Amino acid sequence: MPVMQSPTENQPPPEQQPSFYQRVLSLLDQRVFRFLYSARVRRTVLQSLPFWIASLLTGIAAVAYERVFVWAEETSFTWLRAQPLLAFLLTPLAFLVAWILVRQLAPAARGSGIPQVMAAIELSTPVNHRRAGWLLSMRVAIVKVLSSVVLLLGGGVIGREGPTIQVSAAIFRAINRLQPVGWPQLSRQIALITGGAAGLAAAFNTPLGGIVFVVEELTQTHITHFRTAVFTAVIIAGLTAQGMLGPYLYLGYPNVVMSGGMVWLGVGTVAVVCGLAGALFAKSLLWINQFRKEFRTLEAQAGWVLGCGLLMGGLAYWIGNDAVGTGKPIINRLLFQSTYHTPWYLAAVRWVGMALSYSSGAAGGIFATSLSVGSIMGDGIARLIRIPATDHNLIVLVSMVSFLTGVVRSPFTAAILVLEMTDRHSVIFQLLLGGLLAQGAASLVDPESFYEHLKAGFLSESMARQPTTKATIPTGD
Repeated sequence: MPVMQSPTENQPPPEQQPSFYQRVLSLLDQRVFRFLYSARVRRTVLQSLPFWIASLLTGIAAVAYERVFVWAEETSFTWLRAQPLLAFLLTPLAFLVAWILVRQLAPAARGSGIPQVMAAIELSTPVNHRRAGWLLSMRVAIVKVLSSVVLLLGGGVIGREGPTIQVSAAIFRAINRLQPVGWPQLSRQIALITGGAAGLAAAFNTPLGGIVFVVEELTQTHITHFRTAVFTAVIIAGLTAQGMLGPYLYLGYPNVVMSGGMVWLGVGTVAVVCGLAGALFAKSLLWINQFRKEFRTLEAQAGWVLGCGLLMGGLAYWIGNDAVGTGKPIINRLLFQSTYHTPWYLAAVRWVGMALSYSSGAAGGIFATSLSVGSIMGDGIARLIRIPATDHNLIVLVSMVSFLTGVVRSPFTAAILVLEMTDRHSVIFQLLLGGLLAQGAASLVDPESFYEHLKAGFLSESMARQPTTKATIPTGD
């Protein structure tokens, strides 16, 4: 008869038994292992991997574009200082070459790039998604960069932020289309929305601005459906740009205080005035572009472009470096040199320069240049109503937000962008207030934004083309 053993005879000695802590860790390891290797997590990783690759490529492309853009702007400053008379030759020539690149190789590369992305998002349906290729192919992205750099070399008044968004969306679209059959994919629309956010974040080093831009400008879809894709894309693109350029701020750390009293009058005044001015500027661009369509022959269109270049060359010759380029040096002088005051006419000069550059039909954005016009107007208004010198920078920042809001009608995006460019969190409420007042004032001029008007045009052009045939050449913007 077998001998019964006590329950404790086969158990290890107490000193060899796993502790409560070890048993908990073992249980957690098993659950984490099952979670990490679950079908849901595998699918999420496979869905996200192409977006991560596209975000990395976007960061690299944005940095490369920024460095070429800086080189082009500095080169234009150098030849204009050394030989001002060359403006009457080089500027028209640059306008013509930049326009020809767009006209002959990729008509959808003209202008800012943001309306094209908005139109492509709307076309990203099972029926029409092939038509988005006319707006966001890699060919369009390459021509976008080349045309804008040539225009800037010749003294154009343009920025790279809108173009970077279009280039980024083109990269995301290309990666999305390269995925093999059977690969778990996110929708084409989400790919383009995410690309737009990553592009803006990498261009300005403003991750929150990229996220807000998506919600406010690119889509009306509930962000819950694609928030993970947008957040991770913004982080990866932004970190890539930071890794190559360092943790920079687009505008640095201006000294900003809020003393109260008179400065509130200044905030309200510049918000309304700059909001109205931004809306009028957008309206003027739409009118000029509509008028330009009257020039239907190749010779007439070339004459228009050369005329724009010649007028821009005249401004460059008589005003100098402040009339050309992105305007970032002007903003930096206003914010960091307390003795610097812009001439009263410079805002009008930059306004005209932006209109001439954009209406030439070449590639180039209006984000950075709008900020420069707003800063000049803010400087003038602050001096006109005798705002104390200690509050001067605050008025300049609010004016930048307000003019950009008047053009693009995205007050929260404008406020967050300026906030992240300067790291001045103490005045976030003043920036938001300025954006909202500017939005209200701009709505009196036109209830729709500049980009919405242009998006409608690009949608019409895209729908008028067969998705598999070569695009015809438009006559206007």
